[in-house]
Amino acid sequence: MRNVVIAGISGGIGSAFAEWLLEGDEAVQIWGLCRHPEAVRFPATDRKRIHLIPWDALALEPHGLAERLAEHLPADLTIDTVVYAAGILHGEALQPEKRIEDISPGALVHAFQVNAAAFPLLVQALLPWLRHRELKRVVAVSAKVGSISDNHLGGWYAYRASKAALNMLVRNLAIELPRRCRPVACVAVHPGTTRTRLSAPFEQSLTQLNVHDPADTAGNLIRVAQSLSDQDNGRFINWDGKDLPW
Repeated sequence: MRNVVIAGISGGIGSAFAEWLLEGDEAVQIWGLCRHPEAVRFPATDRKRIHLIPWDALALEPHGLAERLAEHLPADLTIDTVVYAAGILHGEALQPEKRIEDISPGALVHAFQVNAAAFPLLVQALLPWLRHRELKRVVAVSAKVGSISDNHLGGWYAYRASKAALNMLVRNLAIELPRRCRPVACVAVHPGTTRTRLSAPFEQSLTQLNVHDPADTAGNLIRVAQSLSDQDNGRFINWDGKDLPW
């Protein structure tokens, strides 16, 4: 991986992914998208290889995003990896629902915008830099709880449904992108339960699970991404490389 776009680089997984790449490859260049680039900190020695771009998953303006990307990305740049690591589970007026009575229209829309809708709009804006002859990896950080057939517990309506929507968007793009920018591997990946701000309120309930540190999660995701070929296009992959049910 040489030219990588990470959406959500200020989050636990996104920032750890960037750190892994920077440590492992002196030639890698990273374009990181997040709401507050000024708050993102990387070592001074890496700053020439990190290019931060203001981006808000809630601002669904594809034309404006394309113009902003054109200001930061060289026209002849060949992006080989796109990682969509933006996501939300809880926040102000947004908590995982236990019952149908807990569902809020605003929370549903918020979750769908961040966890699903912004992903294809980002890929749409990046198309000019994906039309080259080398392999492109488009990796959406999804979640196992977005699997419809694996849902045996219910609850978490907005998060589950928005991640299921993200999975469908991955499948749609996996059908179209080979017609537009072959070769490509567009996949959804479950990172495993990770100790980040997203999971922090649920630490007590996570004691029975195998919880990964962000650095371990990033290493697993990078190994999955690096192993991809165009034959993997359209898969839903666990952090250990195994397939997950849709």
